[in-house]
Amino acid sequence: MRELLPVVIDGAIYASWLFVVAIGLTLIYGVMKILNMAHGSLYALGAYAAASLGGAWFAGGHSPYASYAILVLAALIVGLIAGPLLERGLLRFMYGKDEIVLLLVTYAVFLILEDVIKLIWGVDPYFIAQPYGMLGNLDFAGLTYPVYSFVLIAVAIFIGIGIAWVLQRTRPGKLLLVVIHDREVSLAMGINVSLFYLTTFTAGAMLAAIGGALTAPTVSVVPGMGVEVIVLAFAVVVIGGLGSLPGAALGALIVGLVRSAAVHYLPQVELFSIYLVMALVLILRPKGLFAGFEARKI
Repeated sequence: MRELLPVVIDGAIYASWLFVVAIGLTLIYGVMKILNMAHGSLYALGAYAAASLGGAWFAGGHSPYASYAILVLAALIVGLIAGPLLERGLLRFMYGKDEIVLLLVTYAVFLILEDVIKLIWGVDPYFIAQPYGMLGNLDFAGLTYPVYSFVLIAVAIFIGIGIAWVLQRTRPGKLLLVVIHDREVSLAMGINVSLFYLTTFTAGAMLAAIGGALTAPTVSVVPGMGVEVIVLAFAVVVIGGLGSLPGAALGALIVGLVRSAAVHYLPQVELFSIYLVMALVLILRPKGLFAGFEARKI
């Protein structure tokens, strides 16, 4: 039991930030049927913006505890700028095209944004470690963990519950479910589908940026960090089922626990273990664990 506990805790911590990123990806696919490859670059933009604004905040001698609000603010700014810019400026002209075409378009955006990041911030790493250590450590069952790691878990739970509540308990959420089910009927009913698409993509962009901003204090912010994240996020949504919010939660938890177990017991197969699990799930459930029913038009 003593050996298993660190695996579970490390897995939950790893799954928390991955869930925040993956739920934005699965939300965009569920509503718009777009596999957004640029999601990884939005994550990286959130991390760079947080490192830049946070670094300026600390350099100015301001309250260190307000830096957590600065991290979130940086992510919101990235999402509110990049989301509408990409959706209104590019993606709205692609609706109705094959999903492969949309995938290639977002991949092209991903490549462009990766170069934009290097153009703005260069290739040197950025660090903003202060928020990670300011909250201190927590001793639990003979183990010591930074409190910040458990904050990430709390944030992931809050975001998951919040999105589920919006979708199930609010009028805009229920209208969004109508749009997801049938776009053509939604248009016939007078629902502003374009506005829902814009809102959904912007929300997904903000979630990706929030994931990057909250992860920035725990890692070095470097070019290419979005590549690994988008691969892991795709693994999560494929395991859970494309477009499924519960699937994203379960997929993130599975990936987190599998990676944690591999790191603790067999570190040389850490990366391979995630793809092995994904392959096994797809063999048994080709559309993921929480694949929804598809409406068939007659």
